Amino acid sequence: QVQMVESGGGLVQAGGSLRLSCAASRSIFTPDNMAWHRQAPGKQRELVASIIGGGTTTYVDSVKGRFTISRDNAKNTVYLQMNSLKPEDTAVYYCNAKKFGLVRYDLWGQGTQVTVSS
Repeated sequence: QVQMVESGGGLVQAGGSLRLSCAASRSIFTPDNMAWHRQAPGKQRELVASIIGGGTTTYVDSVKGRFTISRDNAKNTVYLQMNSLKPEDTAVYYCNAKKFGLVRYDLWGQGTQVTVSS
């Protein structure tokens, strides 16, 4: 079964940076949408950032200007560069890849922990 595999999480001090990466466990058709979600303890999972094949990006307001999502279509990999991290960014971050049409899928990763200390 194909799944997304995240890496790059860890512990960082407030104001620091981390870069998350996510790739499929095996070859897949290029996703239409790729995204990062996060879930903090006691809270619902939220969409942090998304990017479509053409490169258009969207961000939740709380991360605008600090986080940047990008993708490498040749590698079917998505990245999340996180700068100026805050304690409220602490969460498990999940990668998602979706494809629509005749060949469709909705793939998730197991998540990677990001902890920001104050």
